[in-house]
Amino acid sequence: MLDEAKLLDDDFEGGNSRKTWGTSINVDGINYATSLFWQPLQNAKDYLQEVEDASNSILEGADLFCIKGGKAPQFGICVSHEGFKKGQSSAMVALVTALSDISSFVAVFKTKEGWWYTCVRNDIILSDGDMLFLNEEEAKNQFLSMLAVPDWGKKIAPAEWGLDDTEDADLGELLSRGAKAKLQKIKGLRGSKLIAVVVVSAVVGLWLVSTLVDKIFFTPVKRPVSVPVRPKVIQPVEVKKVPKPWEKIEDPTAIMDNCFEGINQLAQIMPPGWKIGLITCSKNSVATSWRREFGIMDWMEDALEQSGIKFAGYQFDNTGNNLTASVNLEPAPQLLSPPEYNMVDLRNIINNQFQSLGLQITLSEETVKTAAPKAAATAGKGPAAKGPAAKVPAQQPAVFRVLKFSFSSPHDPTVWTKLLTKYSGLEFRLMTYSPDTNVWHYEGAIYVL
Repeated sequence: MLDEAKLLDDDFEGGNSRKTWGTSINVDGINYATSLFWQPLQNAKDYLQEVEDASNSILEGADLFCIKGGKAPQFGICVSHEGFKKGQSSAMVALVTALSDISSFVAVFKTKEGWWYTCVRNDIILSDGDMLFLNEEEAKNQFLSMLAVPDWGKKIAPAEWGLDDTEDADLGELLSRGAKAKLQKIKGLRGSKLIAVVVVSAVVGLWLVSTLVDKIFFTPVKRPVSVPVRPKVIQPVEVKKVPKPWEKIEDPTAIMDNCFEGINQLAQIMPPGWKIGLITCSKNSVATSWRREFGIMDWMEDALEQSGIKFAGYQFDNTGNNLTASVNLEPAPQLLSPPEYNMVDLRNIINNQFQSLGLQITLSEETVKTAAPKAAATAGKGPAAKGPAAKVPAQQPAVFRVLKFSFSSPHDPTVWTKLLTKYSGLEFRLMTYSPDTNVWHYEGAIYVL
């Protein structure tokens, strides 16, 4: 599956003998490895077998790897004869740990070697989310295709691109405060070498945990203060019940059906000389972008008009070589969908299901806070009704737990809708489709008891 990872030996552009991607960047005198192929790590304590299996199947010939710890452990693999070297630090691990307080970000950094594209979603590095492009247009097109996805914690792009809602950032400063994870030999993971790798991974994990503990336990909490009032002047206070998020979940079946229809509509728009990129869909909209190869803008606009689709909007960039478009989706009805399993049981059930299907799924725990309703004072009867309303402590936000999931599959939503919606408490969040590889990606969460 080297073609999916964009790591082919013959990955050239226009028939030239020039590669379209690079393997390393030099920042402030330090050489970092880029363009690793990242996969979820199921067993962070004993990962040797997973890494070796991946080198024999997912990225055949891979002989170097490194580990990313944290809430969603992953391993990145690469092939040394492409230019990677044992002992190189992974730029991606350094960046992710430097931005550990941001679970989702998409970024492009301009370097001397090219344009380094990175993409992390819910603490997971996407399989193509660590890529050093040698062509600026390709990097920009990849960035724009993901920009349509909602809920990014941070969006970073070169200032000269002039993109709204993005910021420029000092890559050297970010990498300098991130953790160091060096490339190791896959076949050499024995004895003292294995112990050294485990220690490095433990240091990364400890660094992330210490950061989290500091935020949770050492940040002072403001406590509400109640002002005493004589009982005879207190008005009765009606305390509203905190609504549970699963009492009004947007129907995941309707969302998946709407996304499938919207994605199919956009995928049919193929004007000559224009290439469609990744198509993304959330509960509210579906969006994508097209890149010009040899066509003209008029052909693209004609194709949009003839599609019969009512677009929420579309826009060419400053060069006229890239176009982004989005379509609003019908709101999904709300339904009552209470959780049925605790965290451990649900995780075991889903892992077992995907093992039987021969597919990998990434699971992680998340807490969801809902704002507590404001206390409403109600008028009393008699003389006390003339007094001021009681000052009551503000209600604390309610906290609920969910099991997040993400996975990729060659099968479309008509297959997965029934398999996923059998879990009560399901909240569907994101779907993407790659016309190049015919691969679908799904993200969501399931509330637990």
